[in-house]
Amino acid sequence: MKPGSRVLNAIESIGNRLPDPVFLFLWFIVALIALSLVGSGLGWSAVNPVSGEVMQAKSLLSSENLTKLLIGMPKTLAEFPPLGIVITIIYGASVAERAGLFTTAIRGALLNAPRFVLTPIVAITGMMSHHASDAAYVVVIPLAAVMFAAAGRHPLAGLAAGFAAVSGGYAGNLFPGSQDALLLGITEPAARLIDPSYAVNIAGNWFFIAGVVFVFTPIIWFLTDRVIEPRLGPWIPVGEQAPRTEEKIPLTAGEKTGLARAGLVVLGMVALWAAITFLPGSPFVDADAAPEQKFNPLFRSLIAFFAVTFFLAGAAFGTGSGSVKSHRDLVRMMREGIQQLAPYIVLVFFAAHFVAMFNWSGLGPILAVNAAEGLKSINLPAPILLISVVLVSCFFDLFIGSASAKWSALAPIVVPMFMLLGISPEMTTAAYRMGDSVTNIATPLMSYFPLILTFAQRWDPRFGLGSLMATMAPYAMSFLCAGLTMVALWVALDLPLGPGAGVHYVLPTPAEAAAAPTATTPAMIPAK
Repeated sequence: MKPGSRVLNAIESIGNRLPDPVFLFLWFIVALIALSLVGSGLGWSAVNPVSGEVMQAKSLLSSENLTKLLIGMPKTLAEFPPLGIVITIIYGASVAERAGLFTTAIRGALLNAPRFVLTPIVAITGMMSHHASDAAYVVVIPLAAVMFAAAGRHPLAGLAAGFAAVSGGYAGNLFPGSQDALLLGITEPAARLIDPSYAVNIAGNWFFIAGVVFVFTPIIWFLTDRVIEPRLGPWIPVGEQAPRTEEKIPLTAGEKTGLARAGLVVLGMVALWAAITFLPGSPFVDADAAPEQKFNPLFRSLIAFFAVTFFLAGAAFGTGSGSVKSHRDLVRMMREGIQQLAPYIVLVFFAAHFVAMFNWSGLGPILAVNAAEGLKSINLPAPILLISVVLVSCFFDLFIGSASAKWSALAPIVVPMFMLLGISPEMTTAAYRMGDSVTNIATPLMSYFPLILTFAQRWDPRFGLGSLMATMAPYAMSFLCAGLTMVALWVALDLPLGPGAGVHYVLPTPAEAAAAPTATTPAMIPAK
């Protein structure tokens, strides 16, 4: 057996032994309780550099913490920031998805693409399709293979390009969406361990994720056309492997009408939000805030913007295409969207309690302060520090697919630690997202890996796990190198990550911290 095959078999064997993420968090909670007992008994402590307060480790079995756990259990779940954010957006996104807006828009983008620019169109569409959630895997990837075959190109090259964009380019998009809301919603309470007044907005990584699209697209284009397709050799369609005409059905008149209506709705919503922003006394502008924080209310309103826009655009498309017959269809679609969240809500119960208990124990800030002091003594530059976040995220992604599960466990430690080193929560989140993205296509433990293999075997029945791994390895390695370089340069050049979000963070003075209001509700969640 080749060394590469042994490594892949070892990864698969180890990964198959890992429990469900729900039980991973349960084990984390048990370990956290034990660690809090040790820390409390040994008197672990640190001085908060912002407030000057001495932070002591607290036992999670103390009377105070047991009261919070057992009596406040419903409150702990309800106040977990990502839960409200995701549910709010899913009400609208589920209508857009089930009405067919997302899939039709993707088809429209891919169907008539010229042969030469087919690869970059697949790459950009694949990264944009993250707004369609899991629909991207079951629509973009197989459709990309069909489009390549119809253009006389090797379908497995199209499948590889689609898989690389959808999964390997998971950190990229031209516009923020539910993934931004989810991950930055986890970042915010972690940041408040150090700075209780810190607020994160959904657009905090906007420029960075758009940069990923512009960096990864030429990589996918070059590798697909110059490396992967030549390696696959010429493709000669045989029998049922030939593209069937029904797989390249053009958009119907109803679908075109629906897309036109949806486009008008999106333009109308953008115009409405802009009008509200620039009206005198706008609720989206804080006239009393510092210039860099003036538009924070606008950024926090983007949760509502995306929810309402997805809902109205989905309804407009549905009425035009015929997929929505009455208001009852819209209600049904929202209900089905919430039903699909059931596995996530089960996971959130344990993740929320892990995050809350981590906060109650006081271990997060203590570990962060002590680790930050140790790193300061080493005096590593900020780019190197953030590269370590990318690499740690890459490693964990080989075994645990859920981005939110990993970030819920890591954020309470790394976000405060890097704030103490002068790096913003948004930059730390961006580095994590890069690492979580690039190795998705390199692990057979990724939940959609067997599905992609099934898609590939339609075109080549002999195409096995090793074939898929070998095909995707150049993308994964190139993405990792590009991702590390991009993170390092972003920090070195001090580029903005999004509106009002920069690379660096300056700790408030004790006087500023005392004067700042402590947030009582997650700033990421708009008033409802």
